[in-house]
Amino acid sequence: MTAKKSFPNWLKGILIIILLVGSFIGWKAYQVFWGPSVSDAQQYLYVHTNDSYESVLRRIRQESIVQDPEYFHLAAKAMDYPGSVKAGRYKLTPGMSNRKLIGNLRAGLQDPVKLRFANIRLKENLAGLLGRSFEADSAQFNAILNNEAVAEQYGFTKDNFFAMFIPNTYNIYWNTSPDKVIERLHEEYQKFWTAERKEKAKQQNLSPVEVSILASIVRGEALHNDEMPQIAELYLNRLKKGMLLQADPTVIFANNDFTIRRVLNKHLTIDNPYNTYRYKGLPPGPITMAPIVAIDAVLNPAQHDYIYMCAKEDFSGYHAFATTVTEHLVNARKFQKALDDRNIKK
Repeated sequence: MTAKKSFPNWLKGILIIILLVGSFIGWKAYQVFWGPSVSDAQQYLYVHTNDSYESVLRRIRQESIVQDPEYFHLAAKAMDYPGSVKAGRYKLTPGMSNRKLIGNLRAGLQDPVKLRFANIRLKENLAGLLGRSFEADSAQFNAILNNEAVAEQYGFTKDNFFAMFIPNTYNIYWNTSPDKVIERLHEEYQKFWTAERKEKAKQQNLSPVEVSILASIVRGEALHNDEMPQIAELYLNRLKKGMLLQADPTVIFANNDFTIRRVLNKHLTIDNPYNTYRYKGLPPGPITMAPIVAIDAVLNPAQHDYIYMCAKEDFSGYHAFATTVTEHLVNARKFQKALDDRNIKK
């Protein structure tokens, strides 16, 4: 019988070393590329316009984005990320691998900002929101919102430019420049003003901008959405009759004092085109950002002949409406008595 040949011990040792080295390299490669890497320290990684790879890596280290920055660095070099940095807001998922993260960064697969805005009173408030939501700061947005040339570019004036912004939720990339953000919101404005809405505005003898201005007043007066169509019709009736609107929210805006709770005679004396107790017709621009529900209330008003309204004496936030001064004074006395009674009880 032929004796079986056996490997020398030294060869066995070399094979074992090769296997161990191979296993180590495989394990190392797994850890660098495919193993869990992203920590739960942050939800997003923000890469700024003109950021270098070094600044991105520094932010990753400072914000503890990944468990082992050196592994990330090795994978980034292997995947040629240092030469392919793209600005953006990148979603981070705990346990995401370096390969997945770097793949997103290289391809610019960023997560859009869900821009939601409503109940915005002034342009500077909108600028502040935009500055908190995007890469550009509020000063840049404020400058563009108050730029007469930009407003005219879109068919508005500096006073009524605020009417272009329709409160809603929009998906926009974080590193979008201010002028492109405004351009996108103008596109949304055009989509909002459908042929049907434009026709309804025409039936009220108003332009879309005028609808938004009146809707902003309706928003200022109404505490309840279901009352907006009645309030809208009241002001439309006044416009048709050539009456002063005498809307308290416009007086508050004209005085630039939003702490006013009750408009008094002293507030009515201000000489300002937004004071609808002194100037007929609509003011030059919106007094707040008109919500869609208020715009649609102006486009679909209730049918009535009321031209006066007063807060109801039950403090429900609803109004008592009237067609004559006599009826209105009766309603006003009821509210004043209820107010006096409540103050006495306090």
